[in-house]
Amino acid sequence: MDNNIQRYNETAELLKVLAHPVRLCIVNGLLQKGRCNVSYMQNCLGVPQSTISQHLQKLRSAGIIEGERNGLEINYSVCSKTAEALVKLLFNDSTEE
Repeated sequence: MDNNIQRYNETAELLKVLAHPVRLCIVNGLLQKGRCNVSYMQNCLGVPQSTISQHLQKLRSAGIIEGERNGLEINYSVCSKTAEALVKLLFNDSTEE
């Protein structure tokens, strides 16, 4: 048995952050599109900009996404390879059923 409790704690925290439908949708959408801004996400998801911003902050704090400023807008992309692999695994399997 693996005694590296820190690794399990980090993985559990990643799963906690991803365990929300809007955040899963944001990460999956970013993986499909590559990068996009809050306005694009708002149009796709149909939720208020403030709600998306709150979810983006949680994803950023967890190191799952990063933002790059381009003038007045920020374009977000997935930067966590672990989160990328996990979300791809979750949604690639579900599309084949």
